[in-house]
Amino acid sequence: MTADFILISESVFAAEGNVPFSGYVAVRGERILACGPGQVPASLVGPDTKITDLGDRTVLPGFSDVHCFFTGWAAEQKGIDPEDRAARDAMLSDRDYILPKFRSYMQLMNSRGVTSVKEMGFDDFSGFPDLLSDLEKNGELTLRVHFMSQPVNAPMDLAFGRACAGRFTGDFLRFSGFNRMTDGSISQLEGEMKAPYLCAPDSCCRLSIDWDRIAEDTRAADREGFRFSLHAQGDAAISKVADILETCRRDEDGRLVNRHSVTDLECSDPADLDRLGRIGAVAEIYPQIQSIADREGKLAMIAEKIGSERGKNYWNRRRMADAGMILSCGTDLPLLIDDIPQSVYHAVGGYFPEGGEPFNAGNMLKTGELLRAWTYGGAYNLYREQEFGTLAEGKKADITVLTGNVFAVPAEQARSLKVAETLVSGKTVYRAE
Repeated sequence: MTADFILISESVFAAEGNVPFSGYVAVRGERILACGPGQVPASLVGPDTKITDLGDRTVLPGFSDVHCFFTGWAAEQKGIDPEDRAARDAMLSDRDYILPKFRSYMQLMNSRGVTSVKEMGFDDFSGFPDLLSDLEKNGELTLRVHFMSQPVNAPMDLAFGRACAGRFTGDFLRFSGFNRMTDGSISQLEGEMKAPYLCAPDSCCRLSIDWDRIAEDTRAADREGFRFSLHAQGDAAISKVADILETCRRDEDGRLVNRHSVTDLECSDPADLDRLGRIGAVAEIYPQIQSIADREGKLAMIAEKIGSERGKNYWNRRRMADAGMILSCGTDLPLLIDDIPQSVYHAVGGYFPEGGEPFNAGNMLKTGELLRAWTYGGAYNLYREQEFGTLAEGKKADITVLTGNVFAVPAEQARSLKVAETLVSGKTVYRAE
């Protein structure tokens, strides 16, 4: 069988390991026909096969952002509070506003090489899944959307989850379980810490967190076969999430039956990361989070709130990987807008936006590990690793091409790279001018 087109590059990252190779990716229809090192086999080339030599531009699977918030992005642009249910419902039901906005959102994500997302939606998503379903039926989705229900105005609704799981089963639209916030930001003294804050010796957290309710909801969802995503930032919150997940259903090897995840993991106790790794919990990290801080301000905050010793446990993605946690990447968009080369600068280099000395360099990942988290890890998080997330025969041809070789560029120069082209199911959905 011959290919419709073949991409040749000195830097093909198939995401089946952590290193690239010089080789090719052959596509027929919406799927990858073959991918491998070396020269293109003659058997793949037909009279109509288009061959493109990309030089040293890195070719890799499409990126998956597993924690983003279209509703928040749209509300921010409209100037309303996404937690104001009446205003949010009115916005999402106004198709004249929300349809063009979602199309713009898909274009934005495709321009950043993103081909699949996990979307946070409050409660029942205010009927927005119906609109997404219409777009899927009309073949208008260029982004694979997996939405989660985050209880805000009402308790967790398992009946809603069951209905969505049975209804949304297409290539581009799926239901992906439930999400919940636990603690908040350490900078606001709302991250739950194991030891008191230095500036507030009588407090480990300003928030009152109903851990019993969170545990009950997580286990109830787990019994129903739904995965649960728990957003935790302080070391005590992360530890309590580990306690909860250890009570969920596990297989004979002690691994979680459902792919529960921990989001953010700002400042963690390495021992708890080891626990999470042993049970196979998924980490949803924010590799661009340093982009909204500066070195002087961040280090001053850490010194004031928790001290530099505990600050050594900030953004410890190295320990997460070494502990065996499955890494995936999110942005909490609109907090951050996807920029994967920028994430290399921060999460591999450890740099603040202004450069200088890396912060907690020993906690950082290698380029291949980070890109595998953005690709395979995201697909695994979404239960779609058999369909996309690696460049392998039979997988969906969701492919991103960067403007240069991300493996040859030092981390401090990675921000110079951009997305050159994005393909979803073998079709170009974005190409840079």
